[in-house]
Amino acid sequence: MVLEIKFSRHAKRRGKLYKIPEETVRKILEGKELIQGNQEIIENVEGFKYPLKVVVSMEDDIIIVITNYPLKKGRKT
Repeated sequence: MVLEIKFSRHAKRRGKLYKIPEETVRKILEGKELIQGNQEIIENVEGFKYPLKVVVSMEDDIIIVITNYPLKKGRKT
């Protein structure tokens, strides 16, 4: 099942600000069992000092990336 992944303007700007390539976000989302509605995904990604947090909204078969950024507070890995 191929899901369409769209990036909100905010997510594109955050990605640019924190140097997170869209391809990295796509890889994080690959293979995840997503349900309808909003979800937060926190994942350690090689090359980043902090875990990345990706907030997505799932509507029908379209995944909209709302935001993505490095998670700096409160979580030590």
